[in-house]
Amino acid sequence: MSTKKSVAFHTLGCKLNFSETSTISRLLEQEGYEKKPFEDVADVYVINTCSVTDNADKECRQLVRRIQRKSPGSMVVITGCYAQLKPKEIAEIPGVDLVLGAAEKFNIVQHLSSLTKGDDTKICSCDIETVTGFNSSYSVNDRTRTFLKVQDGCDYSCSFCTIPMARGKSRSDSVENVIKQAQTLISNGVKEIVLTGVNLGDFGKGPDGDKKSQESFYELVKALDTEASGVRYRISSIEPNLLSNEIIEWVAQSKNFMPHFHIPLQSGSNKILAMMRRRYKRELYADRVVNIKKLMPDCCIGVDVIVGFPGETAEDFKDTFDFLHSLDISYLHVFTYSERDQTKALEIAEVVPMNVRHERNKTLRNLSYMKQQFFQNQHIGSSRKVLFEGHVKNGMMEGYSDNYIKIVAPQKTEWVNQVVDWTI
Repeated sequence: MSTKKSVAFHTLGCKLNFSETSTISRLLEQEGYEKKPFEDVADVYVINTCSVTDNADKECRQLVRRIQRKSPGSMVVITGCYAQLKPKEIAEIPGVDLVLGAAEKFNIVQHLSSLTKGDDTKICSCDIETVTGFNSSYSVNDRTRTFLKVQDGCDYSCSFCTIPMARGKSRSDSVENVIKQAQTLISNGVKEIVLTGVNLGDFGKGPDGDKKSQESFYELVKALDTEASGVRYRISSIEPNLLSNEIIEWVAQSKNFMPHFHIPLQSGSNKILAMMRRRYKRELYADRVVNIKKLMPDCCIGVDVIVGFPGETAEDFKDTFDFLHSLDISYLHVFTYSERDQTKALEIAEVVPMNVRHERNKTLRNLSYMKQQFFQNQHIGSSRKVLFEGHVKNGMMEGYSDNYIKIVAPQKTEWVNQVVDWTI
């Protein structure tokens, strides 16, 4: 019978959260904890939360209730963005033992060692203004793909967003340290590294938020390409105003960086972009797409867009739809606007009814399906390099081409974690 303490994790939200959960997991495993699936009974449960959507509270409560029914004697730790924004609210959920804010999540080992079940809920949080320092993180679920965090926080003040309040100022790892991390991952057999951050293109600010000389996202891309090559790189998401033409040109001639960009737009109406406090107009976005496609005709371009932002009229939505329809893009991630506490968007009076928001979401998801089908059909008959993953379902395995087309093929063990030339 094992005397080891066990821990289980559940992650809500973005790829950055997944990379941080992985790192917290490794910290606990180094202390002798045994990692278990979240469905199993464990001594400690860690829930890493998100603040982007309005159901963070509901999801968190549901997960804690499930743990209480299954294993009422277990420790429950809540961390992540929601824990930083509303620690007192979380502490009042029955069954929660520890709430860790942005500065404390990587000190989980010390906090757990001083905690006893049945004590009052302990809140370890601080004002987000005091959060400095950068904690490097990466996720490794299998050897195929890992999400490597290179940047955290955001200095932008978009009127719909709580992330600056949850994660603090923009700050980055150093180019030197990112290269070391990448080299370690490559030596461990990882075949694809996805660079992640809150505002990735803002890379180059030190742990205290000050700009470092000679460090920028462009410099990072060049350094990884030349000093940690032999692996596939993807850029998870990058603001259009920070996606410089020199970055696009470098990726176009690179053998390591994949022809795939994910570029948030949020609205195709300049009026709404201004109300959102975005730092570009739609004309700049269109220029970026044209330049990418000129240099990389096969490139996959993904787009984030928000529908139902306050003040978005039917005409504004039509502007967004027509703009997206006209762009040579490959898929959309569509978000229905949800009100977030302490954001400037709450001051805008013209609220869009929820049924209209959902209708607009459905319209853009249909457009996304058409864009995706068109993009994939253009590549039928062509040969692409596909990295196959270890997940097998009903005798079939999955992989992604260099330009992010999902491929399903009959299982072949020798293809797992290998790049295969594949005719689509």
